[in-house]
Amino acid sequence: MKIHEKYIKRCIGLARNGFGNTYPNPMVGSVVVHNNKIIGEGWHQKAGLPHAEVNAINSVKDQSLLQESTIYVSLEPCSHYGKTPPCSDLIIAKGIKKVVIGTVDPFAEVAGRGIKKLMDAGCEVAVGIEEQECRELNKRFFTFHQKQRPYIILKWAQTADGFIAPSAKNEREPVWISNSRSKQLVHKWRAEEQAILAGTNTVVADNPKLNTRLWSGTNPTRIILDRNLRIPQKSAVLDGSIKTVILTDSLNAEAAKENPTENLIFEPVNFEENLAAAICKVLYKHDLQSVIIEGGAKTLQTFIDDGLWDEARIFTGKTVFKSGIPAPQLTGNLKEETCKTGDNLKIYIND
Repeated sequence: MKIHEKYIKRCIGLARNGFGNTYPNPMVGSVVVHNNKIIGEGWHQKAGLPHAEVNAINSVKDQSLLQESTIYVSLEPCSHYGKTPPCSDLIIAKGIKKVVIGTVDPFAEVAGRGIKKLMDAGCEVAVGIEEQECRELNKRFFTFHQKQRPYIILKWAQTADGFIAPSAKNEREPVWISNSRSKQLVHKWRAEEQAILAGTNTVVADNPKLNTRLWSGTNPTRIILDRNLRIPQKSAVLDGSIKTVILTDSLNAEAAKENPTENLIFEPVNFEENLAAAICKVLYKHDLQSVIIEGGAKTLQTFIDDGLWDEARIFTGKTVFKSGIPAPQLTGNLKEETCKTGDNLKIYIND
């Protein structure tokens, strides 16, 4: 079993090369092993391109060795036709008789069918090797398909005395609690997730762009709460440069359909009850597997109170306000604490 774990860990390491680039597909890595030596390896690089198993098999120089080899893959090989042919069919066609799989794929089109196809073809299949680590690798993908909602990351910065914003702001000078290195890290996070959400008050007060201008990567879809369409038309989030979904009441959403704007979508939600759950439904509808909730305090607390969050990333700066808007109150399990950026960063998970 130890030898299996070694090669699945290698698969996981390879899979991480695709982080942020494979949506809506999961990250997957694969290695081909012959006589305890890796003779081929690969990972899924981008949706629409060959899957990890295909890349691993194609990288084997002497294809005649495949029939005597074992293929390892971090996630169950697909069994259906999508943008690419089924990987399970390729494994069978190449005569590979031993397959070791990290975890079953939760996607309904696969979900055990790939394993069954391999076994029916006479392959020896082992499943559940380093399973927890394989699931953690694709926690966004698993959450989306098993819970029908995106993986939810809460993010905020608070002062040393526990405030998220001052009572009043100077319009000419934005108030920064975290430092520039922390800010760049946040932009890196944005490039890794599919969506970013902010409430009306935050957008009106700060006019944020909610993009990845401080990091090279894909801009997330902007999700904006604006029940009564109070956000000024000249706001950065309405500039049409990035796909933006405005969550508003049903009358406003219906009226907006009469004058469609490129990259600007209006969706109705019920702001009176279960708002966090309603938001999740809209994001699921738009196939968004992950979202960063950037606030403000009221929006963040809504998700916390409803228990709809998976991870919280909280910066604590050295600034002291003495008064202001209190930071959200959260209870979770501390996963990590670091001061690498100069600010204190705590990451909690909601178990």
